[in-house]
Amino acid sequence: MLVTSYQVRSFQLSDSVAVTELFRNVMSDDCYDETMAAFARQLSWDSELILVAEEEQKIVGVIVGTIDKQQAYYYRIAVGQEYQRRGIGQALIEALRQRFVGRKVHRIMVTVDVHNEVVLPVYEKAGYGSDDFSRNPHRLSIVNG
Repeated sequence: MLVTSYQVRSFQLSDSVAVTELFRNVMSDDCYDETMAAFARQLSWDSELILVAEEEQKIVGVIVGTIDKQQAYYYRIAVGQEYQRRGIGQALIEALRQRFVGRKVHRIMVTVDVHNEVVLPVYEKAGYGSDDFSRNPHRLSIVNG
């Protein structure tokens, strides 16, 4: 049985450098650039929809969500390579889902673009299916400003 030694919590300003490094380490340059712009917008609008997973005072995962027109969207998830396949992604998705539900959104969607197709199985494992995938990320306010 896998013992979880990480905790999921709200993003704090002091996490900025560690989150930026995590994004840099696990994303392509194009994905990183797009994600950082959206991350900055979401941070200024509603930082409560950005969560991190922390293990032994190290940021090992992050998820960025947003709410646009009463619909919630998982925008981007990243987990350090050495920490993958330990349930951290699932824990981040569930914690953000709880925040979305608390906001009484009409629907929860998974944003899909060329950069995150590879993580769709993580969302599927969390119970999301093709009907929950939004393939129009450019329509989100955090993406197009």
